[in-house]
Amino acid sequence: MTESAKKLKELVDSSDNIVFFGGAGVSTESGIPDFRSTGGLYHQEWKYPPEVILSHTFYESNPEEFFRFYRAKLLAPDAKPNAAHHKLAQWEAEGKLKAVITQNIDGLHQAAGSKRVLELHGSVHRNYCEACGKFYGLDFILGSQGVPRCQCGGRIKPDVVLYEEGLDQQTMDDAVRFIHQADMLIIGGTSLNVWPAAGLINDYRGHKLVLINKSAVSRDLAADLVITDPIGETLAQL
Repeated sequence: MTESAKKLKELVDSSDNIVFFGGAGVSTESGIPDFRSTGGLYHQEWKYPPEVILSHTFYESNPEEFFRFYRAKLLAPDAKPNAAHHKLAQWEAEGKLKAVITQNIDGLHQAAGSKRVLELHGSVHRNYCEACGKFYGLDFILGSQGVPRCQCGGRIKPDVVLYEEGLDQQTMDDAVRFIHQADMLIIGGTSLNVWPAAGLINDYRGHKLVLINKSAVSRDLAADLVITDPIGETLAQL
């Protein structure tokens, strides 16, 4: 066990109200790439940056291209939870961890067994007809072509928060409450670039702030412990 992992274990062992706040880096160890990490091949296939394609405006004006990108880059049906997801679920089962707050939309926390997951940006597993409200799961989207359509003819929209769209207020309120009450806050796999989600950590009032991220974050945090290793590798040691 590394020295940083030992320090983390000491903090976890002395806590019984842990909240985890995570981003894309939690899922990369499950083989889901961060769509913001655009390689050289990206611009050969896509004419627009991902932030443009994943905007409400683009979804409305060019749904065919939106769904082509969405299926290619945001859906990973074969991905499995990694050590980080499993450890967090274990801590919840033991009563130590009270909530997972995630910016991810892949459902891997639930797949690992976590019960209280606050999905700030929605989930690919929930899809709704814009006309009649009928629910469709992920398999329907995977099996559809072009713009997915409901039996009633309406367009089916993923329950994913696009750029220009607001976050669910109830989910935000719940996240603020859990963070405010936490005695330990672990921030993992996020560079804290995406607002307003990143601003939630300002509500933490405790003295056990842990940051686990492979790269430097975009803001100065007075963290009590900073670990610059992959989060799955780190939590697997505990």
